[in-house]
Amino acid sequence: MKRYDDLVAEALMRVKEIMPWDLSRALASGSKPLLLDVREPAEFAMLRIPGSINVPRGVLEQSCEWDYDETLPELAAGRDQEIVVICRSGKRSVLAADMMLQMGFSNVVSLKTGVRGWNDFEQPMEDAAGNSIDADAGDELLAPRVRPEQRKP
Repeated sequence: MKRYDDLVAEALMRVKEIMPWDLSRALASGSKPLLLDVREPAEFAMLRIPGSINVPRGVLEQSCEWDYDETLPELAAGRDQEIVVICRSGKRSVLAADMMLQMGFSNVVSLKTGVRGWNDFEQPMEDAAGNSIDADAGDELLAPRVRPEQRKP
């Protein structure tokens, strides 16, 4: 039986990752990759990398194809565009990037360490209203919230 981390490890054999400072440098130099955040809408609303778009992991495949309620034209028409997939820690984004590679996307990478690493690197973050979120507030919003009953016995 495979576990979540096993699936991520397998996907990492196929998916390229970039570090937050690599993305920061690329953006500063004028690069304009599509920043695709695959977290849930409530997570995305709390804080995000400015300029990113939200496509929850659960509707990613449909968002990448034409003729679905979830179709996102930038994705459906952009299998060759530069895409950086983002999540909270860098695991969901690896799985999402792997799926996109299987669907024919040729220039997709995952942000290693996700928005947590971006925040740790003290890069710009914002909330749903576009208000700036400082690194300390980001740390609090991104802190794990595993309840006791969710811990392995």
